[in-house]
Amino acid sequence: MADETKWRPPGDDDDEEEEVDEAAYKTVKDAVLFVIEVSPSMLTAPPPPTTDAKKADTDSPTSAALKCAYTLMQQRIISNPNDMMGVLLYGTDKSKFNAEDDASGNPTYPHCYLLTDLDVPAAEDVKALKTLVEDQDEFKELMVPSEQRVAMANVLFCANQIFTTKAPNFSSRRLFIITDNDDPHANDKSAKSSAAVRAKDLYDLGVLIELFPISKPDQEFEKRKFYDDIVYNQSLADPEAPAPVSGPTKASSSGDGISLLASLLSNINSKAVARRALFSNIPLELGPGFSISVKGYIIFKRQEPQRSCYVWLSGEKAQIAIGVSARTAEDTARAVDKAEIKKAYKFGGAQIPFTSAEIAALRNFGDPVIRVLGFKPMSCLPVWANLRPATFLYPSEDDYVGSTRVFAALHAKLLSSRRIGLVWYIARANAAPVIAALYPGAEQRSDSGVQAMPAGLWLIPLPFADDIRANPELPNLIRAPEPLIDRMRAVVQQLQLPRARYDPAKYPNPALQWHYRILQAMALDEELPEKAEDRTLPKYRQIDKRVGEYALEWGRELQAQHEVWEKENRGSVMGVASGGGKRAAAAAAPGEGAGAKRTKKDDDGVVDDAAMKKAFEKNSVGKMTVPALRAWLSGKGLDSRGKKAELVERVEGWYETK
Repeated sequence: MADETKWRPPGDDDDEEEEVDEAAYKTVKDAVLFVIEVSPSMLTAPPPPTTDAKKADTDSPTSAALKCAYTLMQQRIISNPNDMMGVLLYGTDKSKFNAEDDASGNPTYPHCYLLTDLDVPAAEDVKALKTLVEDQDEFKELMVPSEQRVAMANVLFCANQIFTTKAPNFSSRRLFIITDNDDPHANDKSAKSSAAVRAKDLYDLGVLIELFPISKPDQEFEKRKFYDDIVYNQSLADPEAPAPVSGPTKASSSGDGISLLASLLSNINSKAVARRALFSNIPLELGPGFSISVKGYIIFKRQEPQRSCYVWLSGEKAQIAIGVSARTAEDTARAVDKAEIKKAYKFGGAQIPFTSAEIAALRNFGDPVIRVLGFKPMSCLPVWANLRPATFLYPSEDDYVGSTRVFAALHAKLLSSRRIGLVWYIARANAAPVIAALYPGAEQRSDSGVQAMPAGLWLIPLPFADDIRANPELPNLIRAPEPLIDRMRAVVQQLQLPRARYDPAKYPNPALQWHYRILQAMALDEELPEKAEDRTLPKYRQIDKRVGEYALEWGRELQAQHEVWEKENRGSVMGVASGGGKRAAAAAAPGEGAGAKRTKKDDDGVVDDAAMKKAFEKNSVGKMTVPALRAWLSGKGLDSRGKKAELVERVEGWYETK
């Protein structure tokens, strides 16, 4: 994950925006404990596939779950280096919870095996889990199911103690249960009741239980039998905690063409990302004296390799080297104290100094606020107006009770009437004000019914007049004839993405993945990969199969159209080839290419409609002189001011609308 903070000299933060309050903008640390059942059915590999499917399952559910934990642990080391992960097996013949269990014969939690303690994953933990996943002998030695059924209340109490001792102050704590047994205590109401009590204790502790059910080949997993009393769908009290699953989790079943590991990874990754607020409880003013409270989240953010650092290796343990800088006077090289320095801006070759109070006054535009200025149709928001990444807004009841209801009404009205809001937006103290669009977004769900994007409002910063640059003057382009456009239309239609939508989740950044793959290989003493996996490379065989013939037809049509164009413009082409337009026009015989130039100069720059129309059809309006263009525009009652590119655009626009 890219480092959020950029280096700057110590004490050089007077100009920066006021630091956010850590109480409101805390970094969410996440602790995830995998609880995986070990039973004969969980250790049974799926039957051989009936077809030659390439993605058929070959792993048992327990093996797939351990591979899932191993993959997620690899990801967390890179993306969330401060998060904790652990793996707890239950139903094993062996028991292990702490060092005392190995010495004594009475285990603290029978048939519970703490494979990886809940902690920040180290390289050794990843190596040990990888060895277990890949070494079949070690896997079979440990994965021996017990003859006695372990009590779920005991498993949940064991998880409770792990979270209490290892991650007592984490704001996000999750328990991932992976099992295929939908009713572990079918005939024991007392055991069911005890498990429900232990689950309630975990919930009161702030631990969110997530279930990953695995359906058997001949039986679907039914949550209602037992786990409806264990898994709570309510949101936790901490607003920064990850959102729970909306609705029941779709069961992962093994079978032809369905990878159990991929299914588990997809589900767990969708629940493994914690929400992080960009700002909290900013008032959204809908009118004078009428405000609600909202929070802002960064949904999309460009990821870059983590910043490298200098390391001192001469000691007993590697230490990060900390850089120190100092300011010196230019003439005497004397160290200058911070109190002796004033900040200045250059203006007209002079240095204009400012005191700290004056700079603070210049930067102060008021308290943080999102103030609605008015509303406009969605069509008024052009595509190019997205100056910076948008911020996702969601209501908060912290400062104003009833904010959720007002926010929902505003969102529904904007969405139904297809309108946007224009707002005055100050993100935080000392931040520069921004004019932004308040764009309503509808809820989006995946094919499996999981929420892919929540419903809410998007805050899109808009450019000021100073941010818009003038378009460069482009050369006159030859307009493609209609037959050529029709041929290309067939090519474009055949190369549409699935559902005509780009899904970024399918295309990881190849440079970023390659960087971390090399880093991982060096840290875990693995063999360096030969080449990077780049999913952005075009699939040339599929492209050739789908549009190969259409592309050849387009090429033949292009050749035919080029021959026609050469015949119609033979004189002008030969004139250019003979040494430039002006000299060729001067040397050409009357009516053989010099006519266009003489037309511009005839009658002191006046061009008739026939000549202008002919120039438009040949896409040569740009060859006209500025006086000729202005005279023609004035004759049509059009604006004749501006640069030549603007005049040409008006002439062409007039003919295009005829």
